[in-house]
Amino acid sequence: MVLMIAASDQLSNRLLPRSVRRAVDAMHADAGHTRSVTELAAVAGVSSRTLQRQFLAFLRKTPRTMLRDISFERARHELLQGSPGARVMDVAQRSGFPHCGRFSVEYRRRYGETPSQTLKRQAFFIGALGSMRSSFVPSRGWPTLAFGQIEAAPENLEIAASIADDLGMALMRAGISVGRPPSARYNLLGAIRGSGMQTRLIFRLIDNGTGRQLWAHRSDGVLADAAETYLATRIAAALHSSLRAAEIDHALRKSRADLCADEFALRAMPGVLSLDAEGNARALELLHRAMELDPTHALATALAAWAHIQRVVYHFTAEAQQERARAFQLAQKARGLSSDPTVLAVIGNALTLLGELDTADVVISKALSLDGGSAWAWGRSGWIDAYRGDPVSAIERFKISLDLAPQDPLAFNNMVGIGCAHFAAGNYAEAARWQQRGLIGHPSANWVHRTLCPAYVLAGAKSEARRSFGALREEYPQLTLSEVQTGMPPLPEAYRNLVVDALHGVGLPD
Repeated sequence: MVLMIAASDQLSNRLLPRSVRRAVDAMHADAGHTRSVTELAAVAGVSSRTLQRQFLAFLRKTPRTMLRDISFERARHELLQGSPGARVMDVAQRSGFPHCGRFSVEYRRRYGETPSQTLKRQAFFIGALGSMRSSFVPSRGWPTLAFGQIEAAPENLEIAASIADDLGMALMRAGISVGRPPSARYNLLGAIRGSGMQTRLIFRLIDNGTGRQLWAHRSDGVLADAAETYLATRIAAALHSSLRAAEIDHALRKSRADLCADEFALRAMPGVLSLDAEGNARALELLHRAMELDPTHALATALAAWAHIQRVVYHFTAEAQQERARAFQLAQKARGLSSDPTVLAVIGNALTLLGELDTADVVISKALSLDGGSAWAWGRSGWIDAYRGDPVSAIERFKISLDLAPQDPLAFNNMVGIGCAHFAAGNYAEAARWQQRGLIGHPSANWVHRTLCPAYVLAGAKSEARRSFGALREEYPQLTLSEVQTGMPPLPEAYRNLVVDALHGVGLPD
């Protein structure tokens, strides 16, 4: 089982009463065991009635519901790990679900897919990683990450060294320089605790300047498996996202007068990732400043290309032709500036929205060959498949991206992509459900209603369609069908026609 723990989660845990924390810790320690409320109350040191009342007051759920949620999360993470020879029935039983059929039904309700689909996707991901050539690129110049040996008991030293080597290589593929400099801004600490079935791998990312823990990771019950390379790739993907957020925060805390091109680009990144008009305008101002300081800055150039084409696709401008030309020019320039996987993923985003699908595919394939754990590249490969009319492959790739970085700022866009792929397959209710999930995760992305409303229309959900159309008109009061067609990304013609017909049917003017 793999758990990614955010600093905010740890803070909220510290605010819980000691009795609740003890009960929750006991649930996590043995999630496969169905404990009664009486047993949990004994561990917590309070009466059953008091524990029930405290859980409802502080967690808004009963101890039984909490234990069930933890057990499903355990099963989910074990299936996401995709260990060799893993079977759904075994995972269900280890997680405390003796009835595999009932487990599968509830799992699908919670996660939008069956347990076997999750497991098959991990096999696809592992196979894809195995077929990628091992390539390395120089670091982007980010501060070196201090990472040394993983602390372990003598019987675990060999596997600790193996995991450390695999993780170091995965971090290098992601463009992160790894070493042991005393002046490093960040420090990655690792340890293996316990033994046998209770063996636990723990990592913590520390900001050496503030002493603040930025990220934590825990893996249970996977160290005896022959999948350390894939475990390392997943850890590196999650760590990469946290490091990026920390570097952005560092740039935001500096005086604007002291910023270099790197820091202007980092400051701009949240605006580009927001995929909304306000963030886009803010980002372009910062990116133009970065390119003034360094005309060959690869990340700034790639982000600017993506930001300019966003203005066309998401209806942020009335000058579509000029913005499209500028985006293409910057994307072509960025291709010659860097082989960094993150830069390549961003270039692939721009090229895809420009309709240059073959070139985008080459760029994204290169990004994945360099860093098979790049959530951005996997997500963009999903969009390429969606635009090419292969919804099944698109959904697999979007979900791999979500598996790798579920908390990433672009996670919502993968959910929108899954919805679009379901739309292409004729599953309109499922299309609406996934796009709505994406919109809930990122409410300012009102352009989603452009395809969400047609999904509701075709699913026969009239009231939801009217509500979605109202939100679209409120955000874009002057939007016409002609502008929708001009700005629409390179979706298959049949898809585009369905969208246009549905929007025309609900009243969008020509």
